[in-house]
Amino acid sequence: MRATLMYKSGDVRVVEVPEPELREATDAIIRVTHACVCGSDLHPYHDLGDTPEGRRMGHEAIGVIEQIGTDVSTLAIGDTVIVPFAWSDGTCAFCQDGVTTSCVHGGFFDGASSATQAEKLLVPQADGTAVKIPAGTDESFMPSLLTLSDVYLTGYHATIRGEVGPGKTVTVIGDGAVGLSAVLASKQLGAETIILMGRHTARTDLGREFGATHVVAERGEEGVAKVREITGGEGSHVVLEAVGHMPAYEQAYGIIRPGGTISRVGVPQYEDAPVGFGSLFGKNVTLTGGPATVRAYLEAAIPQVLDGTIDPGRVFDRELPLDDIAEAYRLMDDREALKVLIRP
Repeated sequence: MRATLMYKSGDVRVVEVPEPELREATDAIIRVTHACVCGSDLHPYHDLGDTPEGRRMGHEAIGVIEQIGTDVSTLAIGDTVIVPFAWSDGTCAFCQDGVTTSCVHGGFFDGASSATQAEKLLVPQADGTAVKIPAGTDESFMPSLLTLSDVYLTGYHATIRGEVGPGKTVTVIGDGAVGLSAVLASKQLGAETIILMGRHTARTDLGREFGATHVVAERGEEGVAKVREITGGEGSHVVLEAVGHMPAYEQAYGIIRPGGTISRVGVPQYEDAPVGFGSLFGKNVTLTGGPATVRAYLEAAIPQVLDGTIDPGRVFDRELPLDDIAEAYRLMDDREALKVLIRP
């Protein structure tokens, strides 16, 4: 079968690899029908060192189940399922607490021995991971359902961790697909003022359609000053950081209101960050966030897509076949595409 491997920064190839095989009684194998490139895939695209064996890429998928292990009880061959970016058993203490990305039997697809930018995918812990889509679901819903494997529910996770709600001012840093998803989720949760910080007009225009009340194109100190102006000098109750780089974190603590919450879902590209009196401590700021616990939210989100409450699939602005996935990476890296849907 064909699968996407990355061999070093900028070197993405579709190659022939062996088809996955069931290893455990709890596994399933799916034929991938919809996949995509994520903004977080661009991190190794920029900095992966020489990897002669190649790194399997991709962590978002919809597919049809072709094989199941003998212990799989909630899924059947022929089911169409959404596969989150991390697998989980659904039964351990952390899964029961909703922290599915910390499952004791869990893991992450990107970089695993089987990943989603491929024709087929091995799904460990299938009962606790994959979620069935109602039979007969129209193809027009698939882009939005695909966002539930990561990008929309990552934005939603940011709002939940940040305790977004009615009457609150929310600032979203980053106009990528996760940032725009955070805008949409903030609107769904009733935020009064939603400020989107981004510089790409096509993206911020979609952000306005998703619910942003203000757009701030400025960065750094100018961006901080603009948000403070919009908020009457008080700052934002909640800041949702969807970038992962230090300048975004610095903007976040610059615009947060005393007593507010910074929620980070951009994968951090740093280990050390200011938390002292001048950044967080002095303003009694709460810092939260982490990998989105997508599986904990999935079952409630599917009906919202199917009844038209949300349409997060609008973040996909290009579609390419699997053989052209290197071009998908280039388009997203050059900001010629927001998010590219892949059909294996």
